[in-house]
Amino acid sequence: MFRSLSAALVLALSSPTPAPTPVPEVPADAAGVVEDLVLPVEDIIGEVESMDGTESETKQGRQVTLAVTSDVLFALDKWRLTAKARQRLERVAAKVNEESAGGVVRIEGHTDDQGTDAYNLALSRRRAQAVQQAVRGLITVQGVTLQATGYGESRPKLPNIVEGKPIAGNRAKNRRVEIVFTSKG
Repeated sequence: MFRSLSAALVLALSSPTPAPTPVPEVPADAAGVVEDLVLPVEDIIGEVESMDGTESETKQGRQVTLAVTSDVLFALDKWRLTAKARQRLERVAAKVNEESAGGVVRIEGHTDDQGTDAYNLALSRRRAQAVQQAVRGLITVQGVTLQATGYGESRPKLPNIVEGKPIAGNRAKNRRVEIVFTSKG
């Protein structure tokens, strides 16, 4: 063992060392402008999602957005709330009651990209209105006005199609109703 280690050491020390790369000379009259880098600073928006991915909460400043996927609230292509949906909306309303500063509470319906724009817009409006009706008696904060709007597929949360292929999980998250309100602080 000692003999082969010696041979390796002799070989390593006897091999030529590569010459260092020369540094180019800078002309004496060379001058350059140094510019400041200015980059935009974007808000950091935290999102908390339920384990099953059917609910999420996003806060940006005092604005809170509670999203519930439509697959939990409605049957496919329907706008009548399921019995299970009412339980979810009771929890959403309780959160609004606990945290809302009052004012306008927006209820926004969204769809994925399947179907025509006109169909999706109408479906999202009807779903937003159904949720508005369901939470009307559940949200008890003084001075709250409920406002329902449908956006169809115009505001996806995630891309419906990635690299030319539809993504079922993204589409499911895009089919949602969001309850947006201003928190107390």
